Amino acid sequence: MTPAPRPVGTRARVAVVLVGLLVAALPAAPVTAAPGAASPGAAQPAAGHLPPPAHVVGDQTVPAYSYADAIRESVWVETRADTDGDGVRDRVAVDLVRPREAATAGVRVPVIMDASPYYLCCGRGNEGELKTYDAAGVIAKAPLFYDNYFVPRGYAFAAVDLAGTARSTGCEDVGGPAEVGSARAVVDWLNGRARAFTADGRPVNAAWSTGQVGMIGKSWDGSVANGVAATGVPGLATIVPISAISSWYDYMRYQGSLVATDYPGYLHSDVSGRPEAACAEVLARLRADSADETADYNGFWAQRDYRPSAGRVRASVFVAHGLNDLNVTTNQFARWWQALAEQGVPRKLWLHQAGHQDPFDVRRAEWVAALHRWFDYWLQGLRNGVMDEPRVDLETAPGTWTTQRDWPAPGTRDIRVALGAGDGVTGTLGGRGARPGREQAYVDGSLFEDEVVAEPNTATAGRLVFLSGTLSAPLRISGSPSVRLRVRVDRPTTQLTARLVDYGTAERLLLSGAGGVRTLDTESCWGASTSVDDACYRDTEEVTAVSDHAVLARGWLDAAHHRSLRFSTPLRPDLWYTVTVPLNAYDAVVPAGHVLGLVLGQSDPEFTDTDDRDATVRVDLGRSELILPIAGHGVLPAVDVAPSVVTAPADPSAARTARDTRQVP
Repeated sequence: MTPAPRPVGTRARVAVVLVGLLVAALPAAPVTAAPGAASPGAAQPAAGHLPPPAHVVGDQTVPAYSYADAIRESVWVETRADTDGDGVRDRVAVDLVRPREAATAGVRVPVIMDASPYYLCCGRGNEGELKTYDAAGVIAKAPLFYDNYFVPRGYAFAAVDLAGTARSTGCEDVGGPAEVGSARAVVDWLNGRARAFTADGRPVNAAWSTGQVGMIGKSWDGSVANGVAATGVPGLATIVPISAISSWYDYMRYQGSLVATDYPGYLHSDVSGRPEAACAEVLARLRADSADETADYNGFWAQRDYRPSAGRVRASVFVAHGLNDLNVTTNQFARWWQALAEQGVPRKLWLHQAGHQDPFDVRRAEWVAALHRWFDYWLQGLRNGVMDEPRVDLETAPGTWTTQRDWPAPGTRDIRVALGAGDGVTGTLGGRGARPGREQAYVDGSLFEDEVVAEPNTATAGRLVFLSGTLSAPLRISGSPSVRLRVRVDRPTTQLTARLVDYGTAERLLLSGAGGVRTLDTESCWGASTSVDDACYRDTEEVTAVSDHAVLARGWLDAAHHRSLRFSTPLRPDLWYTVTVPLNAYDAVVPAGHVLGLVLGQSDPEFTDTDDRDATVRVDLGRSELILPIAGHGVLPAVDVAPSVVTAPADPSAARTARDTRQVP
């Protein structure tokens, strides 16, 4: 196993800074060897006391170079794969922007890289920016602010079209080896280990690069960064995955339940930049190997699961995620974060209250400053203390941020919460709970979320509700809850769903629509501009509204996959089974005076696609429980009868039909 990166504070850290200054002063030469395990700056012996390059002042980089005069070039990097079967290795398009003055002075620079399938098909960022090119086919405008802000500060920016997308050849395999390999090939080229060519076929090297690369990106882009880091490629010093996937199975399957049919095929077709015939075979394999008919975790999904390879990660990792992200759900960051922690990978975490949003559109100034310091440390080798600060930035309420040592919150413990029968309509959470053998049954109602959680004291077919007593003190939930159920089912399988609900009036983010964020008419600028590529973006703000309840965490399970996700075990109606429904990770404080609720349902047409309906499920309350990660000394009050909770009823006039749940990550 590759050793974890050396933590900050060792004597080698001082050498790293001196090496960065030495390398900056050397004349450009081809890169022939990759750095070793990731540590800040270049990995060569320190020598002498040389003046820093123009873009370094003290412990930070400054905008010393002209963005308007930057070198802009487009190259095609050769990968190791031939995914379209044309007998020629795939080539991925890399559009580069780098400081001309640094190149003239022989100062090598590190690279910030965003590898994406979206540059020409769909756009990047809140304003959906696309790449644009000049008459010669060279990059004129790259989406987002990374080049505008960082190129004047002594970085190069690389906007990479993944294999099979935009101007690259090959075929997109949706999170698979070809996709990850196409981005890895660019890191290899920046370290002298791969070939690249201009549009007219001339070989080109990256002699201007220090070999230190930082990958960044939101959603699919950040997922690629996770995948490349999991290969252990030398030279990848850091990654910043934003709202990113760490397991494509968990993105398209919720514990054996389909999120949507033909999801890999849908995504492939959505981003492909190739003629349909060129990738027909790859598309057919995606559809066959993903195995919609079983929803099993198989070899196809194992190739797209980056978590087991956390031990190979050499890069540091700066994760950002929305706690209410219903596209790339929170288990994607939480399980990756845990795997990285077990390997001792240097890491940092930002968690905000919004949905599938970039922190640039949640807390803009602070996010840009955080990225600046992170890249300065890991790519420029500057001792700015970023790794001595609290590891986690957490938004605890709209606009309210705090820091903490780690996540879940230090001191968090799992408590087991018993389920009680209550008044026979609404059960209870906490207290002694029911005795074993005390059963409640419910029939699948295919309820939408607003129906399943509203009016918890009312009998509603298709659900079971359990309420805590009214909280006498705030209750901090931090981590990944789960529900352990003892069930008997009269069908070979059914979907089981669980929701953790905060019942109580509060001002919360309005998560419908744009995921809690509104775009304003004003703009702010983050970096330098040209006539065709400005650094100005429309401002945003979080949108709040007073509501009487909020769903905190959700979980789904195909009951026939209760033993393993690799195979199904049909249920016998005469047998009882113990199943666990994992809920998405969350972090929240439920205020005093509120009530915590657990709501159980079955098929969920709003979030999943299943034909397993009409089952009756019997639950042995005395052998079932909620496992709740609680920080501090919070407790659920004992309760024998559920308190009365008032919520607005679900709108009976709302049109509710099962929708296509497929989204683009």
